[in-house]
Amino acid sequence: MTGPEVLDVARDAILTLVLVSAPLMLVGLVVGVIISLFQALTQIQEMTLVFVPKILAIFVAMLVALPFMGDVLQGHMTRLAARIMGG
Repeated sequence: MTGPEVLDVARDAILTLVLVSAPLMLVGLVVGVIISLFQALTQIQEMTLVFVPKILAIFVAMLVALPFMGDVLQGHMTRLAARIMGG
């Protein structure tokens, strides 16, 4: 493999990583901000209040986004296998 081919594979892998992780990260971010606002408004300073809703929201988002994530990973593997077979 030449240098540009390695960079293409690395760029494709990073893009795939961002696409696969983005739905879960965005859900975690939104739920975290909402709970932080709730804590600031009610002056509840419970540290464990953030974890349970965030875990549940990410789990639900994972169930919803799993087909999309699988398709993206399958496409990445197909492109990688074609590149390997092509030499």
